[in-house]
Amino acid sequence: MKIEIWSDIMCPFCYIGKRKLESALERFPGKDKVEIIWHSFQLDPSLKYQPGKDLYTYLSERKGISREQSRRLHDQLTQTARENGLTYNFDKAIIANSFDAHRLIQLAKKHTLGDAAEERLFKAYFAEGRNVSDHATLVDLGSDIGLQKGEISGMLESDEYAKQVDDDIKEAQELGIRGVPFFIMNRKYAVSGAQPVELFLQTLNTSYNEWEKEDSYIPVANGNTCLPGEDCN
Repeated sequence: MKIEIWSDIMCPFCYIGKRKLESALERFPGKDKVEIIWHSFQLDPSLKYQPGKDLYTYLSERKGISREQSRRLHDQLTQTARENGLTYNFDKAIIANSFDAHRLIQLAKKHTLGDAAEERLFKAYFAEGRNVSDHATLVDLGSDIGLQKGEISGMLESDEYAKQVDDDIKEAQELGIRGVPFFIMNRKYAVSGAQPVELFLQTLNTSYNEWEKEDSYIPVANGNTCLPGEDCN
């Protein structure tokens, strides 16, 4: 049984959604038969590294809201993350482009380390305040999960895996995915957003029970997703 996930490692709801899916899988009888496939998605492909600018100011400028409103929005996200066992340190977050981080994930998938790469990059961005566009940082993060530093450096110095990232983003557009996280199970059922654990579990069971059927994918839920231009970076 396949679960495909479109995600951006700078999306706060994506990390929360990952945790909620994992909680559902712990209660799912068929969890040993599940294959998780991560797909790339960029909330803002044009985003550039902006040293010296904090996330609250960045969002206030982007959304046309006050810096205090921006801080309150991020404080709410921090609380939601805490409720799901995660630590968000938005005070330390570094504004940067995630494209090369997605290339690292694509490399990790080659070594069946896609999930580990997602987890490490989420933690690096949200908890540790690491610059996920910096190549030296990406080499260190990749080596943390068992990738060889030389292979990571060689990939980053080339355009390797850029096409895979672009293809994932293009496929998301073709499927009508506008926000992330977005989960598709066996190309039959979809869950949009960081939904409650019970809904993930329900959808897992439904998809598993219909494994052999030829149903087309049906969006079954919409929830908190990060949309381009929204308060997600």
